[in-house]
Amino acid sequence: MLRSLSVHLDDFIPGWRTQSERIPYHVLILVLEGNVSYRIDGRDYVAEPGDLLLVPAGTRRAGSTHPSGPHRKFTATFTFDAEAGGAVPLLRENRFIRFKPRHFPYLEQRFERLFEEFRSSEAYGTFVCEAILLELLGLAARELDKPELTPIQARYAERMKRHLMEHYREQVEIRDLARLIGRSPNYAASVFRETIGLSPIRYVHQLRVAEAGRLLLHSDMTVARIAEYLGYYDTSYFFRMFKKHTSLSPTDYVARGGRRDGRPPLAD
Repeated sequence: MLRSLSVHLDDFIPGWRTQSERIPYHVLILVLEGNVSYRIDGRDYVAEPGDLLLVPAGTRRAGSTHPSGPHRKFTATFTFDAEAGGAVPLLRENRFIRFKPRHFPYLEQRFERLFEEFRSSEAYGTFVCEAILLELLGLAARELDKPELTPIQARYAERMKRHLMEHYREQVEIRDLARLIGRSPNYAASVFRETIGLSPIRYVHQLRVAEAGRLLLHSDMTVARIAEYLGYYDTSYFFRMFKKHTSLSPTDYVARGGRRDGRPPLAD
């Protein structure tokens, strides 16, 4: 059985440090920005942006701010009773793991939700946190079991991503992405999701919401005008999508200066 102990967002903390100790719990870490220095069972590691780390219980671990400067990362600590709850991928081997997941944007979203749920007082929050942790562990295990993307798949995904970044305000059709790489719509959608971690449509919504956040804070455009500018011709639908991605209504987002639970505005 899995039990969530803590969830932190280390947000560019000057001089961050954790003492050397043999930890009695598991630690799952997602590095968002900057580098982090770790010493794991006598070996030195530098965790970089985009890294996912699992430090198992019983490991002697120490961490500190890297000489290059402060960092930003999510950290979740938890315990797991294998006898009570059965096997969980990645925990069976009880070894330190560090890798760059292909589905980083989705993992970042799930960590954000985990962070929000842990801090909230909503009913059943403990169950939701444990479910999200299990999902994160399962997704990480799945990626480690899969073979690496071929160079051509990576090029296809990058070409589609660039196209969406240039045309995110326009109507998105999977068949257009398929024509762009000369493959079938199903193949295009599959490669994009496998590489980016989101469907092409969801990625477009993410780009639009990030731009909406900037316009809300730094322009005099109305919400209705912003929605239309970004390709949402139904303002109520724009409201739903904005709240889905930020957990705030556009009005609340502006009132908080773009900060969500003390976090900075949506990233570029």
